[in-house]
Amino acid sequence: MKEHEGDKYLNIQTAGTQWISEATLHHNRYEPTPYEHLKQLFNRHPIEEGDGLVDFGSGKGRLNFYAHDRFGCRTTGVELNTNFCGEAKQNLADYGRNHRTGLDRLRIQCGMAQDYEVQAEDTVFYFFNPFSVQIFMKVIDNILRSEETYPREVKIILYYPTAEYIDFLDRSTVFELSESIDLPTIVKDPAEQFLVYKFSSLQDFEALV
Repeated sequence: MKEHEGDKYLNIQTAGTQWISEATLHHNRYEPTPYEHLKQLFNRHPIEEGDGLVDFGSGKGRLNFYAHDRFGCRTTGVELNTNFCGEAKQNLADYGRNHRTGLDRLRIQCGMAQDYEVQAEDTVFYFFNPFSVQIFMKVIDNILRSEETYPREVKIILYYPTAEYIDFLDRSTVFELSESIDLPTIVKDPAEQFLVYKFSSLQDFEALV
């Protein structure tokens, strides 16, 4: 699926890349995940209707609208850039013209990722290198605190993962790598892949009750 075709189908506008000069020390530039790559990811890892998907650094909301349209799942976009938040909310209004039901399961939240209050129903967390590893650490800590309070399986999906993200998850967290998904490209870039990490303390919790 080409980028303009995907946007047209969903009745949204998410194409384009933020200028690198607009990035900051801790927040990287915006670039949406290609539709074709989202298709490959979710063919392998479909989202259940009862799951909650959170995209940190959601930009204009492409991942959220795609997942909601395909699976009807609960999905939240968390974005710091106020301009992108505005565009995402306009996309939500435009998307809603073609989707009359289930819109209450699609949220756009403006603010810092580390300030997002992870909900009990949030189970899948997506990162396309939106910010520094220091912020990533804080977000992962919030996710694990929520899982400790509300035991469930939680999943981390990294796209174009950085060495710092991978090293932190592998060395400093309880998350375990479940699958790596390489993406076919003309010029192979080792970083062009999805990494899927999982963790659940649910079995330990059930053993105690």
